[in-house]
Amino acid sequence: MGTSVERTVFDEAYQAGTAPWVIGEPQPAVVELERAGGISGRVLDPGCGTGEHTILLAELGYDVLGVDFSVPAVERAQANAAGRGVTARFEVADALALEGGPYDTVVDSALFHVFGPEDRERYVRSLHGVCRPGATVHVLALSDVEPGLGPRIAESVVREAFDVPGWRLEEVRQDRYRGVARGEQAVGLGVDDGAVLDVPAWLARATRL
Repeated sequence: MGTSVERTVFDEAYQAGTAPWVIGEPQPAVVELERAGGISGRVLDPGCGTGEHTILLAELGYDVLGVDFSVPAVERAQANAAGRGVTARFEVADALALEGGPYDTVVDSALFHVFGPEDRERYVRSLHGVCRPGATVHVLALSDVEPGLGPRIAESVVREAFDVPGWRLEEVRQDRYRGVARGEQAVGLGVDDGAVLDVPAWLARATRL
């Protein structure tokens, strides 16, 4: 993430409509998180993709900004918001070098798990810089507990990332992530290409100190 090669891969997936994380609706875990009162104040949606979560939260009256480093993703997000008749804000930005804020809540859906160790450290520092003290960061990341989609990580990876000065990890619990199985992944999971399915995920909550 953050290199020209990776940017091309993401851009092409958005342009071709083959991104397995684009399901045309918000993640159920994020919907439930909002219903449970886990979101408040100014909200940042990093790695917003085609904008489903930013649009949802804007519809509900939140002051929310969606950012993504992929120009095609942001263009699709803007088009999706216009198609829904929702006024939602999107910007092209690198999650490893965030600016602005301060934010009260961060909702990371399927961004954290794409980073390697060094970029995870940079990402957590970047979040710290734009969050106000007491802010809450929610991370929904693909879990390695059983076969699934995309880059999957262990619970320990999430814990270690926030076990640094300036953060307090409140919880990591099992949840589900909804995605689209394509190509070899669909074959490996024994489902049809393009099948929508729920796979294991971690839902973490951290407080910015």
